[in-house]
Amino acid sequence: MASPQPKAILITGASSGLGAALAAHFAAPGKTLFLSGRHSERLAKVVANCRKSGATVHADCIDVTDQGAMQRWITRCDRYALLELVIANAGVSGGTADGPEGNQQIRHIFAINIDGVLNTIFPAIPLMAKRNKGQIALVSAVAGFMGLPNAPAYCASKAAVKTLGEGMRPNLAAQGIKLSVICPGYVKTAMTDANNFPMPFLMPAERAAALIARRLAANQGRIVFPWPILVLARIMQALPAEWLGRIMMRLPAKAAAPPSP
Repeated sequence: MASPQPKAILITGASSGLGAALAAHFAAPGKTLFLSGRHSERLAKVVANCRKSGATVHADCIDVTDQGAMQRWITRCDRYALLELVIANAGVSGGTADGPEGNQQIRHIFAINIDGVLNTIFPAIPLMAKRNKGQIALVSAVAGFMGLPNAPAYCASKAAVKTLGEGMRPNLAAQGIKLSVICPGYVKTAMTDANNFPMPFLMPAERAAALIARRLAANQGRIVFPWPILVLARIMQALPAEWLGRIMMRLPAKAAAPPSP
């Protein structure tokens, strides 16, 4: 049975891509959206579109790696409207076209994709626990099911998010908090636009957002889509390491992604 639609929703990385699509999907009269991103102009456009749909929207340009700023922002949002759904969506990828990922690139990706998630959920959890009610969604990726040589740090960071969320779900459920891990395949965003290789089952961001919202309403623990790409990942995981290595080395290098949302 689907849960009632949340009325107060917080989304990080909302200035573009999947975050912007999720904001647009949830925007409606009676909804309050709290949106963050690192690019004010793009975020302002998302805010304007959501307000046209009738939502009350509050937006802030915040770096998700800033633990103190995130704590203050989320606490302030909850005071304005009790948060019912928090989506830790902000994330970045890197590139290997100029050579293997180095120290700074890997640390940058980890800081946003892992620390950014922690800085989003840890302020929200005690607020929701006091009410014995709430929902948290962590955006991982199908890429988190295995390491790809053209995006090793991205895959590793998303694997950490997936595993963390799956492990936290039962414990949070005891506090009345629902937790879902979202693992998309290829979704058409600025991040995937940088890819110069075929992306099977590429999905429009708007369609992905609608699918995610439906499955969050059903409290699905792991939201993976599209299913064929998950099957492909599972098959590759089952191959002997030597075979898998040969296949992986045939993958093209990934171009550098645009600045984070």
